[in-house]
Parts: sequence; C-alpha cells; structure tokens
Amino acid sequence: MTSAANPDPQPTPLWQPDAARIAAARITRFQAWAAERYGAPADGGYAALHRWSVDELDLFWQAVADWFDIRFSTPYEAVLADRTMPGAQWFTGSTLNYAEHALRTAEDPARAGDPALLHVDESHEPVATSWAELRRQVGSLAAELRALGVRPGDRVSGYLPNVPQAVVALLASAAVGAVWTSCAPDFGARSVLDRFQQVEPVVLFTVDGYRYGGKEHDRTDVVAELRRELPTLRAVVHIPLLGTPAPEGSLDWAALTAGDTEPVFEQVPFDHPLWVLYSSGTTGLPKAIVQSQGGILLEHFKQLGLHCDLGPGDRFFWYTSTGWMMWNFLVSGLLTGTTVVLYDGSPGFPDTGAQWGVAERTGATLFGTSAAYVMACRKADVHPGRDFDLSRVKGVATTGSPLPPDGFRWLHDEVREDLWIASVSGGTDVCSCFAGAVPTLPVHIGELQAPCLGTDLQAWDAQGRPVVGEVGELVVTNPMPSMPIRFWNDPDGSRYRDSYFDMFPGAWRHGDWITLTGHGSVIIHGRSDSTLNRQGVRMGSADIYEVVERLPEIRESLVIGLEEPDGGYWMPLFVHLAEGAVLDDALRTKIKQAIREQLSPRHVPDEIIEAPGVPHTLTGKRIEVPVKRLLQGAALDRAVNPGSVDNLDLLRFYEDIARKRG
Repeated sequence: MTSAANPDPQPTPLWQPDAARIAAARITRFQAWAAERYGAPADGGYAALHRWSVDELDLFWQAVADWFDIRFSTPYEAVLADRTMPGAQWFTGSTLNYAEHALRTAEDPARAGDPALLHVDESHEPVATSWAELRRQVGSLAAELRALGVRPGDRVSGYLPNVPQAVVALLASAAVGAVWTSCAPDFGARSVLDRFQQVEPVVLFTVDGYRYGGKEHDRTDVVAELRRELPTLRAVVHIPLLGTPAPEGSLDWAALTAGDTEPVFEQVPFDHPLWVLYSSGTTGLPKAIVQSQGGILLEHFKQLGLHCDLGPGDRFFWYTSTGWMMWNFLVSGLLTGTTVVLYDGSPGFPDTGAQWGVAERTGATLFGTSAAYVMACRKADVHPGRDFDLSRVKGVATTGSPLPPDGFRWLHDEVREDLWIASVSGGTDVCSCFAGAVPTLPVHIGELQAPCLGTDLQAWDAQGRPVVGEVGELVVTNPMPSMPIRFWNDPDGSRYRDSYFDMFPGAWRHGDWITLTGHGSVIIHGRSDSTLNRQGVRMGSADIYEVVERLPEIRESLVIGLEEPDGGYWMPLFVHLAEGAVLDDALRTKIKQAIREQLSPRHVPDEIIEAPGVPHTLTGKRIEVPVKRLLQGAALDRAVNPGSVDNLDLLRFYEDIARKRG
C-alpha cells in the first residue's frame, strides 16, 4: 500500500497560517457570527464548524444566505424542503437573480470605478473593465437579447475564448433568465455541435478566431458550420478578435453593447437553470449538466468567499478556458467584489513561466492553475519567487488532477515559504469543490486540507461502509445546492441517476478514490473506474504518475490495469519521452526501480511501452478508461466519442497495441 494511503496521524505540516492570518480570515469571522446568530460552535476551529455544517445542513445554508446578503425578491418557504438525492428541493418558493449579485459591487459609488475585470492576452499587458462599465455593457446586451425575443429558459451559447465579452454575454444571459452554455474556440465543429445541438441555442456569440502560442487561428469556417448545423439560432453575434468584418446576417458586438440601459434582472425561481456544463464525454455524447441560478449562487459564495477567502481588494486569477467549469467558477469571483483576471492565450507563452508573469502584472492575490502546470514549471527549472514579484500572492490553488508531493515542495521552495498551497478537488458535475482550500488550516504535503463546508464527504468501501485511513469511494451523503437539477434531454432522470447513484442509491458516488486521514485532510488517488488493483491492493493511477513523471526522461505517462479472461492482470505503462530520451533497458530498469522503491513492488508494470503521446479530453484530463476499453478489444468508435479527444490519432496507436496483442 502507498504511504499516502496510510498517512502518519500527526504529520509535520509544510505550512500553517499564523494567528493574525487565522483571525483575519473571512471563515473565522463567519464562524463567530454564525455562533452568535445560528448556534454554530464558537470553539473547535474548522473541524467543529464543518461538523455543524453537515449535521445542521438547513441551518448552515440559511446562515450562508444571510451572511452574504442574498437578495431573495420572493422569500423562501423552506431552506431544504426535500433532501432526497437526486431531486433535493432548495429554498422553495424564492426568486432571485445570479447576475444581479455578480454586479452588486457596481452599485457602490466608491467601487464603481475599480476594475471588475483585468484582461490579459499574450502581450501580458492587463486591460481593465470597471464595475460601472461591466454593468453598463450587461444592461445594454440584456436589453438587446430581450429585443431579439430571448426569454427565460431559452439557451444562449458562446464559442468564445476567455475574454471580457464572454463574461458580459454570460451575465446578460443570466439577467434575462436565459441558460448560458459555452465552448472554447479550440474545440472543433463536431465537438461543439455534440454539445450545443443537445440544448438548441437561440443565440450564438462567436469570434472570428483566437490567438494562441504567438499565432492567430482563424475560426470563420467552423463558425459557418455551426451556423448551418444549429437550426434553432435566431441570431449570431460576431466578436472580431482578429479584426474581420461581421459575416452576412450576423450582428455586431459593439452595436449590441453600446447602449446605456440600466440592467433589468429577471427574478427567477431558485432552481431556474443558470447554465449547462458538459462532462468530458469520453463515451457517447457529453452529459449536458444543468445547474441552477440559486444553487450556484449559494455554493460559489461559500466556496469563493469563505474557502478561497476572496473579497474586495483581492485579485483572482485562474488559468482556464471557457470550455472548463473553472471558467464559470472564476467568473463567480465577481460575487465577492473581487477583481477577476481573465487570461486568453497559451499557458506557456512565451516560456513555461508565463503564468507567473501574469500573476505579477495583475497583482493576483489568489493564483489558480493546474497540477500539470506546476510540475511542468518544476521540470523546466522555473524559479517564480526569484524571477517575479509575487509579494501579493497569498495562495496558489491547483486542480485538474492531484498535485503530487513534489509539486507541494516545489511551490513551497520556489515561490515562497509562507505560501498557502490549496490543492482542490471537485467536478464539473457540481461546478465546485468537494475538498480543498481552508485558509485557517495547515497544509500537509500531498493532501487536500479538508472537506468543504456543507459537504458531507465520506470514503466508502465496496459494502457502503465509511472508512478512515483507508482508500474508498468518494461519496457525498447529503445534497449540495449546486448538484445538477437535471441533465438536458434526460426526461425520466435515468441518465442522471445512473451517473452518480447506481452504486450507492441515495448517495452521490463521484468516481474518485480518496482517503480521509485521521487528522481531517483528504488524499485523492485518481478515478475509481481506472483504479489499479493487483493482488487485492488498490492504487490510484495518480500515485504511479507522481513517481514516474518525477524522472526527467518522462514527459508524461499513462498506466492501465486490465483484468484478463483467464483471471490474470496485465498492467502496461505507456511513456511519452522527453526530447532526447531513449527507452532502453537502463531507463526501463530505472522506472521499475522508482515504482518498486517509492510506491509498491506489486505495482511495477508488466510492460513499459513508448508512446507518441498521451491522449486527453478537451479539458485536459488523461483518457484512461477509453484506452482500457481499446486494449480490451473495443472498436475505436465504441470506446470513445471522437469529438471529445484532443488527438484522435494517438488513440489509434493504442488500438494497434490491442490488435497486436489480440
């Protein structure tokens, strides 16, 4: 078993906040206030607050709504009228509007001129949009959407990069009660249509192209195909990022946002759809996940205002694209009065350290990125603390995959010793985190600080029994407000139930292996449906990657565990080599020795195979399960949705491996 699965019950923290930082944290002030008003525990720190938040779920979420001054235009009758999962009923009878809260800071004359958005492209020069200007543009565009006949419940889509226009379009859509959905412009036409055709949008916001890696990428042909293949469109809005004129029949962005119209915020029921997000969709069509205006509002206020400790004066930067839930999460930084940093471009342009330069230039106080980027910086010998002024950065958060122990050490050593490192884990499915950032708790290497407030997170064994200190399924045993209200085109809810409630009816099973430690932290081991199980010892693929990719010769790796018909178990490791490296006997021995000594002799791979690359979903996650299906003999079109993969040719390599074995 890995050392991660049996952690020292009293490990030495890598970092811990000092008394002043704990006292100043918003979560500390919330706990004292909730103790006085709602009977939350005044003592016992975060652990006591978390226990109360799940034991007194109704009271906790009522306190969150009160603390963040949620504007219910119609009061609610009950906080949680029905806690059945799926189908929980939150804040029944109430009405509100997400966009109204996102633009609330603009109502303060003292803040109206401050930057709401800082947009940075590959020139790395920030361009500000003030709160007043953002509100004006949203008001103008919302009025134009209504003039086009857009009504509450209609879908509005964006084929857009991470630019201010995307934020304006989302907020204007929410203001009129429409349902927003977006894809990044590096998605090909088939991938976009697999998503947008499901929801039948009436408006499409689109760019003529985008800039990435120092090059311009024209998308006019893709846009033309989208227009042909989306018959429900009433209007197409052209945003000329590359300076081309609007195609015939499309509307001009500048004209639609030129007005000075006070925004009108449609007051919608708490569970009214806010946006549709899409799962990775590695098989079949991507799941079209619908989340509600009220559920996202409450969850994001809690997550950003308490866990991320964001508020006025902060600057929030997370590297993301509009095709990933982290973009929606980033935009919600506006709820807390925080300046949101939008970066549009390659994460590694002009060099690997580029994101640190963006953090420096924008004065970011919370910098979010991927674990993969942190490890790439480590391999490229980047020195952020030496080469950039990161004095305003209070914390660095990572997600997308577990941050390996070496990533924690590197951030601590190379950014700053007094750095809050928040590895977080959640999912598109809830557009939030199950576990991660807590500004008042210590940070332990390789661990997420704690389960999040209001999240009844447990690790269950195969019999559905909670375990501590052992690997188990990530299970949430009580509802969260941002859980999907439904999937699109799933009228009987069967696809929704099958996705999360098939293994443990009534409890959300997310599909990750986790360990809850004795000291309250969480360790993520990777996807449970691609878990490696040799001789009864289970291990997450992330544990293998952390050891293998520490070697300088390995750029990236993919490990698959295959149960064979004769009862055997074949575990190949595919390696994408760094430039100049050769997979000879010496390197094979080095890899096996690293896994044997640092992890487990049972999990030394049966074969180590050089691969031309590792396939990913369009949101950057390694594709493990479809490769497993290919190696088991499934046809390519049955194993994966081609439109969900970043490089289909790579999958043909794995298909060939299966054929040769077959």
